[in-house]
Amino acid sequence: MSVSYYKRYRMEIDLRGRCFDPLPVPPGYRLFAWHPDRLGDHADAKYASFQHEIDADVFECLGDAVGCYKLMEEISEREGFLPEATWLAAYVGDRAQEIDYCGTIQGVRLSHRLGGIQNVGITPSHRRRGVGTALVLAALAGFQQVGLPRVYLEVTAQNDGAVRLYKQLGFHRTKTLYRTVEFAYS
Repeated sequence: MSVSYYKRYRMEIDLRGRCFDPLPVPPGYRLFAWHPDRLGDHADAKYASFQHEIDADVFECLGDAVGCYKLMEEISEREGFLPEATWLAAYVGDRAQEIDYCGTIQGVRLSHRLGGIQNVGITPSHRRRGVGTALVLAALAGFQQVGLPRVYLEVTAQNDGAVRLYKQLGFHRTKTLYRTVEFAYS
């Protein structure tokens, strides 16, 4: 057995007094509000976003299509699940019949004062186009809609692009965590 430690940041944002109107998505993209019929599309986007990334080492289910589906089921069935803060991004291009689900975000209510972003995933070929920013802002607007004053998320420290994005949007690092992952020798 081999053990690895992954550094993660807990980042929080205070929503009070701020306006998080969702940004227009980049041309060719659409955001879809949560609907249970799209659970599989969220799972597929999650899997395509994380399967070859460090987070799939930290959270084994993210590197497995079935694991992503089960995770989406668990999140959507939680007592505090927030449809208002759960969005799916798609690239529709010039023809709406060629939909490529390329991003996903989920939100949950953890208490009467705190919400949590469960996952932000953007598929590799759609990164750095503003899709992740649009998803996070749509989710933050959803948290505000239900009256939550604070939101947190966790991010793997080596994910520089995500950490930079969250800081630009107003998140502040509040804690450093270490996740232990055991690997079996092959």
